[in-house]
Amino acid sequence: MAGLENKKIALLGTRKIEEQSAIIEQLGGTSLHRPAQGTIFFDANVIEPEIDKIIHGTFQWAIFTTGIGFEKLFEIAKDVNKEDALLSALQKLKIAIRGYKTANALKKRGLNPIVRDDDGSIVGLIRQLEAQQLTNLPIAVQLYGDPHSELIDWLIERKNTVQEILPYEHIPPQTEVLQQLVNEVLSNDVDAVSFTSTPQVKYLFQYAIAQQQKEALLEAFENNVVALSVGKVTGKVLKEFGVNRVVMPQDERMGSALMTLNKYYKEIEKS
Repeated sequence: MAGLENKKIALLGTRKIEEQSAIIEQLGGTSLHRPAQGTIFFDANVIEPEIDKIIHGTFQWAIFTTGIGFEKLFEIAKDVNKEDALLSALQKLKIAIRGYKTANALKKRGLNPIVRDDDGSIVGLIRQLEAQQLTNLPIAVQLYGDPHSELIDWLIERKNTVQEILPYEHIPPQTEVLQQLVNEVLSNDVDAVSFTSTPQVKYLFQYAIAQQQKEALLEAFENNVVALSVGKVTGKVLKEFGVNRVVMPQDERMGSALMTLNKYYKEIEKS
């Protein structure tokens, strides 16, 4: 019997839902889409001035924290006929990155970072940046959906001039979706919840806290419903909110996470 046989898996992301659902169905389960994260992409009017600063050589370093954010810069640059100029400018910069998706995005354009995180997290990136002489330098930082981060604080503490670039921003999901998801978890109407980003965790638990249901939610995750994390960073936030049982894959990919969940259930059935 497949590990996900007769299991209901709530998918909280917004990307590759059809692919994830297909994997779940192949493994005998059922997927429920409960988008717990919204995203707004900003247009050229907001981002083009920051692209121009990169092109004009304003910065000595560029730090990219998400593949989707990096790609959005090039999408906007292409729309305003500045794609080649942006690539040329980045080839002259020192680049640091966080995450394998960001690494893949840069690789597609022939760019090689000189600094990369050691564990997929911003903290891991900061650890690797420690060895660089980052003081009193102009630095561009592409952020990951939130208008501030510990990376910015770390750079400013070292007297760097930081330009935050925010190609997109996370927004709260619909309250009705969060309410439905909490009810399904508390009533055991789902067997597992798949988290693919930290905002999904934060929005869910912030809602539960507001409804005075956090402890009940934690008890459900402890005893009945499995919290599935796509990787270490999201898993860390789950644990910070009090979730002790977190299943996650080694290579931090959505498909691998579902296969890991399948294996987890199989091992439970054997024991």
